[in-house]
Amino acid sequence: MKPGLSLRVSQHLALTPQLQQSIRLLQLSTLELAQEVEQMLDDNPFLELASDDGTHEPEIHEAQQPIDNATYSEAASADAEGAGAENDAETPAVAEPSDWDGDGSMDAAVEDGEWGSDGVAPASGAHDGDDTEASELARSHESLTDSLHRQALSLRLSDVDMAALRFLIESLNDDGYLDEPLESLAASLAGADDPEQLEELVHRFTVALRLLQNLEPTGVGARDLAECLTLQLHAMNRDEEGDPAVIQTALAICSQPLDLLARRDLRRLAQATGSSDDDTRAAMALIARLEPRPGRRFADVERNVIVPDVIVKKTGRGAQQDFSVQLNPDVMPRLRVHEIYASVLRGGRGGEGHQALQSRLQEARWFIKNIQQRFDTILRVSRAIVERQKSFFVHGELAMRPLVLREIADELGLHESTISRVTSAKYMATPQGTFELKYFFGSGLGTETGGNASSTAVRALIKQFVAAEDVKKPLSDNQIAEMLKEQGIECARRTVAKYREALKIAPANLRKAL
Repeated sequence: MKPGLSLRVSQHLALTPQLQQSIRLLQLSTLELAQEVEQMLDDNPFLELASDDGTHEPEIHEAQQPIDNATYSEAASADAEGAGAENDAETPAVAEPSDWDGDGSMDAAVEDGEWGSDGVAPASGAHDGDDTEASELARSHESLTDSLHRQALSLRLSDVDMAALRFLIESLNDDGYLDEPLESLAASLAGADDPEQLEELVHRFTVALRLLQNLEPTGVGARDLAECLTLQLHAMNRDEEGDPAVIQTALAICSQPLDLLARRDLRRLAQATGSSDDDTRAAMALIARLEPRPGRRFADVERNVIVPDVIVKKTGRGAQQDFSVQLNPDVMPRLRVHEIYASVLRGGRGGEGHQALQSRLQEARWFIKNIQQRFDTILRVSRAIVERQKSFFVHGELAMRPLVLREIADELGLHESTISRVTSAKYMATPQGTFELKYFFGSGLGTETGGNASSTAVRALIKQFVAAEDVKKPLSDNQIAEMLKEQGIECARRTVAKYREALKIAPANLRKAL
């Protein structure tokens, strides 16, 4: 093959570190942003938090945007559509800087001032009481094992029996059940080589289990659901709570396969227990009020407190009613360039390590600007959402309009992927409650008039139908679909079932009252 020479022209798009950071900060949640700020404060000596003593440096103004909307949109678009992909080119058409080096000017500019001071900063110690109360509540939480150990202290037991009881308490799962058989627990301690010791341990555990099942909460220490329900029914009978006949029928039901109870098979349960339909129905209702997981109230469930990024407030009344949208000042980090370090750097031109320090200073400036760009974009998107969904803020879920990301992207001149990043893990506090920004976006269902109805509004309508239904004749998915059709909304039965499951509404056969 004869060698030849050819000329090929190609180009590729590369994101600068500044734009990469801007895109990454945009998609972070409030908690992740706070962690990122803390990390940057630790790594970069030129970055500091503004003090709360009332002294402020010149602030960054909105007019001095580090990245205009077109550039930001283009960068986000490139990131979404595969930025950085090149077409067999060794040299890009446009060379982009690969570091944080700026224009070489070390003079402190307005960008070095504090950002995030537009909102009123909370005074030092203003929320100390709330924080203290929350921490005290967290520390005061008592687990199931702690509660049982505390109750065991009131029992007069030998050291061996107390040790057996404590061992069983530690063997409970989070729901309060004893998953492993007593024989397995005994074998784990004694081993299988000594049958006499194994038998002795099983006996000790059997006695300890009876003691454990008499502690609070009632039903703790059960081996399965049937035993848990039985323990609670025996306690009710012992305390003379309820009708003894109904309790006895309920005990008989618990001795039957629980799948009959799950299917609410009234006829077969009445036959198996030899009770009347009325007594069986009353017993099933009594069982439904029992606690299937005794350890539920002791569970140390992580309590996630949502801090909104945007606050929407109602302004005006009647026909003049409107809504104001503003950023939450509590989530905006108040950052500025460390003036002392920047001044020292200005006076040390050409010194050892000057270029590296210059790069860190420029990095700090870009970080502040990117934080600003993040909140400015969130505010713009939030205002566009409120304008589109104003009916929701006035009337609630039933007035929600269909909305897709592209509508907001086209209105603001941003890429759809940018809107997706903005609306992920960002929350808005409204007169209707606190919602994630993605909540206001939803597909539309066709109507008889040729318009569209929001899927959120349809789910709210389904919830309304179910709440108003006759509990003795609950609505099926087909009936709900027909009712939606009467409202002019075309919705298939499968779609109704999907929305119903998303709302955590049980099927009609399980909603039926006995």
